[in-house]
Amino acid sequence: MSINYLRKKTGFIILVIGIFSGNFLYAQQDSDVSLKEAVDTTNRNVENLRTEFGLLKKLKISGYIQPQFQWADTAGAPTIAAGGPFPKNTDTRFAVRRGRIKVAYTGEFSQFVIQIDATERGVTLKDAYLSVTDPWLQTFTLTGGVFNRPFGYEIAYSSSLRESPERARITQTLFPGERDLGAMLTIQPRKESRYNFIKLDLGLIAGNGIAPEIDTRKDFLAHLTINRTTRNEKFKYGLGFSYYNGGYFQETKKVWDMATLADGMTQGYTVDSTETNKGAFAKREYFGAEAQFSVDWFPGITTLRGEYLWGMQPGKSNLNISPYNRNILDDDKGPYDTYNRPFSGGYVYLVQNIGMSRHSFVIKFDWFDPNTDVKGDELKSSVTIDENTVNTNLSVADVMYTTWGFGYNLRVTANVKLMVYYDLVKNETTGMKNYTKDVKDNVLTIRLQFKF
Repeated sequence: MSINYLRKKTGFIILVIGIFSGNFLYAQQDSDVSLKEAVDTTNRNVENLRTEFGLLKKLKISGYIQPQFQWADTAGAPTIAAGGPFPKNTDTRFAVRRGRIKVAYTGEFSQFVIQIDATERGVTLKDAYLSVTDPWLQTFTLTGGVFNRPFGYEIAYSSSLRESPERARITQTLFPGERDLGAMLTIQPRKESRYNFIKLDLGLIAGNGIAPEIDTRKDFLAHLTINRTTRNEKFKYGLGFSYYNGGYFQETKKVWDMATLADGMTQGYTVDSTETNKGAFAKREYFGAEAQFSVDWFPGITTLRGEYLWGMQPGKSNLNISPYNRNILDDDKGPYDTYNRPFSGGYVYLVQNIGMSRHSFVIKFDWFDPNTDVKGDELKSSVTIDENTVNTNLSVADVMYTTWGFGYNLRVTANVKLMVYYDLVKNETTGMKNYTKDVKDNVLTIRLQFKF
């Protein structure tokens, strides 16, 4: 075998090895590129999933539904405090008292909330607000939109947690619907602060509930609360003070105030007909004080809760409820004279959980005196003075009510609650027609609630 032949063979082998090596290296390089692209795609997908998951963690959907059955002690019972009057020819009714869906998106220093109520009566807006907290001190929060009025304890206490079917009569009268349209500043030190237990809400609202503006005035509210818990969390207490300063648009020049009539004994309304009264504002001024105590001991958790309110409430001749979507409760559209009434009222709850069980019992007493200047038999539509009949202009809107409530609550599961509750309603007996004795308007409520 010659040297040249060996050289040719060797060169051919080297050429073949070179070709295969090049192909191998090219294939290896191509594989590395594909692998890198796959890794990049996976990383992008993971990042997208992480972002979407983060958004979902900030978004919370909750709600509850309350189907119920009610039985009044007379057909057409004129009850207001137990969900509204009964139809004329019935003493029983089924209803979906509340059907709430709430969507909340919570960022680091902001929150957006919208809540609707869907029942057989229609779909209504309950909440629609945006809250922004300062990122530096995390002490100041500004809220704008439709939200609970910052007054007292019962307004903001959720209907899904409350131990009675409805709020107290005075709460429903002064703050129908609980919400209003406006802005609120909340001042509360951050959670890490030793002063976190102090909270102050300052609100400026339309004063007309969830409805378009009806006048040029805005109403001011303030609510200061203190909430403390002992180290072992066995005892909790809270105190609060509220103030409301607002206006009531006077549609006519006639403004009626309580006074002593010509006989020097009888209380009734006298009128001021000054021309400048029309278009001016009567003063709505409320004061409130509240307290809550809760102790966890061997019989179970015992809770005592109460609130007292007083002040001046302008209204109509036969209606003392605050305006919400003005004239919504009337068959006609006015205009109406203004009647100024000094009022007082409140409520007290006693709630007893039975040990560690799912059972609890509640006793509630609430009262509302819409006109503290006149009581009982002093309430008359007219009186005789010097052989003349004189109208007092007093009406059903001046009658005092007290309500005893007795209830049983069962937490069937973590999501389901059963409530059986009886409202024993008493009006003061007066000298006015239809109110010379107690009106039959007691109501039994059986409610099932599902919450998620």
